[in-house]
Amino acid sequence: MPSKSVVVGSAVGLHARPAAIIAEKAGELGADVTINGVDASSSLMIMTLGAKNGDTVEVESDDQAALDTIAGLVEQDLDAD
Repeated sequence: MPSKSVVVGSAVGLHARPAAIIAEKAGELGADVTINGVDASSSLMIMTLGAKNGDTVEVESDDQAALDTIAGLVEQDLDAD
């Protein structure tokens, strides 16, 4: 399965708000996407990773566009105002 290593960009890491934004987008994409092996369409599963700002995570998907989209979100500071 294609994958991409990305650095978590959100100042709070992959916590509530960033996880919810990523999960919502992953659900809309209609493709299976994982972050460090957990379902990217589940904000709860994303939060269980405990990924902090600056941590490197692995995003995987058979759909290259979905992979790029979710990887791009992980790299952004989604908690910024």
